[in-house]
Amino acid sequence: MLPKQPEPEPGNDGTGIGTDGWHRDRRLMLPLSNHTSSTYTALTSPISCARRRRLISLPPNTKAGRMILLILALLLGFFLHYMWKAEAASSKPWKPDDSSLAFSKRPLPPPSNETLLSSAGYKLPLQTKGRDIVDQNGKRFKLSSVNWYGASDELFIPGGLDVQHRDVIASTIRSLGFNSVRMPYSDEMVISNPEVPLRLLAANQDLVGKRALDVFEATITALTDAGLAVIVNNHITTATWCCGADPCDAGWANDFLPGSLCRVRQTEAEWIDHWVTVMTRFVDNPLVIGADLRNEVRGLWGTMPWERWAAAAERAGNALLRITPDWLIIVGGTESSNDLTGVRRRPVELDVANRLVYSAHVYSWSGWGSMGGRYSKRTYASFVKAMRQNWGYLVEENLAPVWIGEFGAPDRPGIGDANYWQNLMRYLKAIDADFGYWAINPRKPKDNEKESYSLVEDDWVTPVLDYRMKDMTELMRQ
Repeated sequence: MLPKQPEPEPGNDGTGIGTDGWHRDRRLMLPLSNHTSSTYTALTSPISCARRRRLISLPPNTKAGRMILLILALLLGFFLHYMWKAEAASSKPWKPDDSSLAFSKRPLPPPSNETLLSSAGYKLPLQTKGRDIVDQNGKRFKLSSVNWYGASDELFIPGGLDVQHRDVIASTIRSLGFNSVRMPYSDEMVISNPEVPLRLLAANQDLVGKRALDVFEATITALTDAGLAVIVNNHITTATWCCGADPCDAGWANDFLPGSLCRVRQTEAEWIDHWVTVMTRFVDNPLVIGADLRNEVRGLWGTMPWERWAAAAERAGNALLRITPDWLIIVGGTESSNDLTGVRRRPVELDVANRLVYSAHVYSWSGWGSMGGRYSKRTYASFVKAMRQNWGYLVEENLAPVWIGEFGAPDRPGIGDANYWQNLMRYLKAIDADFGYWAINPRKPKDNEKESYSLVEDDWVTPVLDYRMKDMTELMRQ
């Protein structure tokens, strides 16, 4: 006589198979797609079920069950304690080495005018050749860049215009040795284009009454008048600090999301239109050399396929190249610009040859979720392996230029920060990389919060001479 069958569970019609395709036993759930019909029959027969209960059932009130639970709890406790100790060790203050201390006590070496694109040594426009960005004569122009943010944030304009005239800030950037500047903007800035409040332009009275796009253009013009090259960057959709978990800003378009979710909504076509609106202002400025199409594309919590982003980048890049074929088109990786592995199987192809530059971002917290862990905790060998896999192969195999458009570290680093920085600098020097440090700003825009990654003091003039400028000065002068 067969044992009495249990009452059907929710989602179960009595056959033991739920509407989701799983066999529902009180102690075992198996996907039918992974088992043959004969296996299913064996598993659901009365004899098999009894044998299975004897083999895998572990009543929690037995001594053995309690012992296993105790062991698991102890293992979890040991693991959490280890992680806490590792994190605490990584956060301990780093003591600057002797060379960094010596650098901080000397005046900053004067910048080399020969590295400026405005010098007589370069013939524009720029193009690409293998791993390098070169001029019309094939001379390499190495991007030694710094980010100047603010137009992508809530105040809609580059930071510091209430403290110093834009020409002074441009001169500061040049005095630090950089030859180029990445200038982020938000789509909301283009859409709303508000009139800028007087208090934000206290040191730039000639811009009072202007709108955000006018101030953005005037700031970029000040940089190029100082001989600095400029790369414009579409940083974020909604004007705010980037980048969090908000799905509305995780890609270039968000119209597929529910209407009530995103304060600022845009289609891909609108995103491209915003690019055209911004870049049309710089058609006649030869030192505005390129467009960094989108900051840290990641999709919904890191699910953006490279192929989808590559296709959108081609559409946007080609739209800009129809305005002028002289611009470089910069395409960042997915996974918050960490991952360019997809380029090997599906490179971006533009209508104008030799205009494509890839970009990667590398921070101490990058690498989280991977087997090797965050970069702050890696050995040099592990770090280099990740760099080569993610983007370094493009440079080392002479396939395409890669600009490290964002990286940075605090003025008072922990041991983990210093470990990341030393590994990154060692690798960037080894491959003589193009780079863009984040950031020049001494304050974050909205709440005037201190920016620990800054390279200048609050006056936007006095340099912070520490381990960061020491290493970047060496990298610039290779």
